[in-house]
Amino acid sequence: MKRILILATALAGCATATGTPPSPSPAGASATCDAAAVQSLVGTPAAAIVDAEVKRQTGAALVRRYATGAMLTMDYRADRLSIESDAAGTVVKLSCG
Repeated sequence: MKRILILATALAGCATATGTPPSPSPAGASATCDAAAVQSLVGTPAAAIVDAEVKRQTGAALVRRYATGAMLTMDYRADRLSIESDAAGTVVKLSCG
């Protein structure tokens, strides 16, 4: 009986941990973005916004575009700029996260 208990304890120590590790940020990504730098774009057509330009202005590594009411993942990314547009394609909100 003791052998089984010792063997079970030893095998339990070899088990791998479960769970999802956090996703790494892209190499060289900025820790945060500054959405205040692009608030002047609210009210403009979303199609006119160039991702590379808003990344440069805000320090964001990623840009996410979505329509008002769209289902989104709830993950928070400090290095991501989110651009929300209405049904007409006009920017209504720019935020980080």
